[in-house]
Parts: sequence; structure tokens; C-alpha cells
Amino acid sequence: MSEPKHDDAERLNEAIRLLVRRFSLAERADVACCGMTVAQAATLEALTDGGLRLGELGRRLGIAPSTLSRNLDRLVERDLVERGPDPDDRRAQRAKLTPAGRDAAVSVRRFEVGFAREILDRLSDTPRTLEALDELLVAIRSATEGCCPGAYDHLINCCDPAVTEGNQA
Repeated sequence: MSEPKHDDAERLNEAIRLLVRRFSLAERADVACCGMTVAQAATLEALTDGGLRLGELGRRLGIAPSTLSRNLDRLVERDLVERGPDPDDRRAQRAKLTPAGRDAAVSVRRFEVGFAREILDRLSDTPRTLEALDELLVAIRSATEGCCPGAYDHLINCCDPAVTEGNQA
């Protein structure tokens, strides 16, 4: 009986690997249509709820300060982001979207949702597939807690707070 489980584990591992790879390629294509990199699109998305201190922005994106600085320089050059002093702490810097940056973030989001809609249109049982994905996320969280207590929540909270707002799985 353990053999089928092992085969199933191999299939799940391969399926997730392929899913991540294909979504990564699709995401790259979507943002390329908007004239930016995935990192730039992620920065715009992180700033959609308002300005952030650079340290907090770097933590949310999971990138080093030097990488964030280069990324922001390119977005500032394109007038998508502006950088300035934090009014609460003059030693700190903040970044926020410009009106053009808000438009670009909306455009990228529109591409992402459109791609998800195309996928859903190709599924024979959308509700069951979405339920299965929810179950998978719960199982991943549980398995992560088994080996690394608190790691899942830490990674979600530090790197992608939008996920915790929309999905507590």
C-alpha cells in the first residue's frame, strides 16, 4: 500500500513543480506585455495599498536592499514610483505609486486575472478544482508546521501579506 502513496507523492511533487514553472513563465509573459519585469510588477503590487518604508517594502518582496534600490531606480525613471523621506522618520525613505504607477499596477492585475479566467474556462469542474486547491494549501500549511513550526505564517506575513488577507489556508 505504501508504493501507490510514494507514486502519488512523486506525481504531486512533479505536478507542483510544473505548475510553479508554468505560472512563472505566464507571469513573466503577462508583465512583459506591460513593459516591466516580474520584480517591478511585484513592487507595484506591494505599493497598491499606499506608500511603504523601503525596509518594509524589501521585507514584503523578500529582496535585499541593493536589489530593491535598483528595482526602484528603474520604476522612478519610468515615473511609476516616487521615493522620498518618511514624514514620521526623516532617516527613513518611503516609496509610493505615482498615478501612472497605479495605472500600471491595474493593468498588470488585469492581465493576471484574465489569465486565471482563461484557466478556469478550460476546467470541467471549476468548483471542485478550487476546493482541491484550498485543500492542498491547508495540507501544505499543516505539513510545514510539522517540520518547521511557525515557518509558513512567518513567510506569508513577511513576504506576502496580501495572501494572509485573502486566504488563511
